[in-house]
Amino acid sequence: MQVTQSNMKETVQAKWNKRPLIISGPCSAETEAQVIETAERLARTGKIDMLRAGIWKPRTRPGSFEGIGTKGLPWLQQAKKLTGLPVAVEVATGKQVEDALHFDVDVLWIGARTTVNPFSVQEVADALRGADVPVLIKNPINPDLELWTGAVERVAKAGIKQIGLIHRGFSAYGNTEYRNAPMWHLAIEMKRRNPELMIINDPSHICGRRDILMEVAQKAIDLDFDGLMIESHIDPDNAWSDAKQQVTPERLAEMLGEIVWRKEDINSEEYHAALEKLRQQINHLDDELMQILSQRMKIAEKIGEYKKNNNITILQTNRWNEILERAFRKGEKLGLGKEFITKYFDAVHMESINHQNKIMNS
Repeated sequence: MQVTQSNMKETVQAKWNKRPLIISGPCSAETEAQVIETAERLARTGKIDMLRAGIWKPRTRPGSFEGIGTKGLPWLQQAKKLTGLPVAVEVATGKQVEDALHFDVDVLWIGARTTVNPFSVQEVADALRGADVPVLIKNPINPDLELWTGAVERVAKAGIKQIGLIHRGFSAYGNTEYRNAPMWHLAIEMKRRNPELMIINDPSHICGRRDILMEVAQKAIDLDFDGLMIESHIDPDNAWSDAKQQVTPERLAEMLGEIVWRKEDINSEEYHAALEKLRQQINHLDDELMQILSQRMKIAEKIGEYKKNNNITILQTNRWNEILERAFRKGEKLGLGKEFITKYFDAVHMESINHQNKIMNS
């Protein structure tokens, strides 16, 4: 298939509006042959909307492969001509934006290491002025929604009309299961704040290993994400970067075929009536919970008065450990996870401390 730039804009627009949007390709463009073969094998699956490849690779430590550089852009241009797949590239500097646009890259994305730095985002945004190109923005490495929002605002002020989000997980102390902890609640909150923006999930960078890609991809779809960006390589084990998290184009096609693709809503009065009845029950229970929590805080305030009158510290570690252990035992019997119990009681405990602190200092 030979594709010209004249009809590619229409193709990109159609793909951008498609749900689910599926973007795939190698972590890094390594050789022209590798890029072309990856693109052709992905195109043959019939399941991929856009080809991605890392041209410039910001690495955590020096000495790692940091991308082939600008000479790889013509490889993507050729892959697009042969397959008809629009191409997407990560950019981190104004010069990289200029080079990518010069070689007719169809979609740009801003990586997590760039999103975290407002100066870098502004440089990219300045280079984008006057360009008619969709831009995806990954969440910052650290769990900070204001940085993510700031990046969106800077790109929007540069005149870019088509902006989307990529959730690729966050760096978190103590995280051992994932390469980057998904922290789904942050992605959900970003989606709530920006309902007009597309948000796709990047299981590759969340997982860091291929054996749990399917699990994370399915959860993203269950949570109504608009698509997926998954890394694919013709020989994953020998990839020059991120070998453990990449899959072959054929395996990717199998995974996409196994995912249960959800829809946000259906046109059924019976379904909506049943759901509304259950939601009203949840509303009533939430109201009761708020009342109970309010009563709990009033008791905490009385405890604060006793502590103040007797010069006792607010934090009582032994008592807190006792509360948690008791909650774990009861929670397990009631089908509540230990992680949820910990987060819930941590929040309740901090609110209790705040109430007692006001009493102490009144």
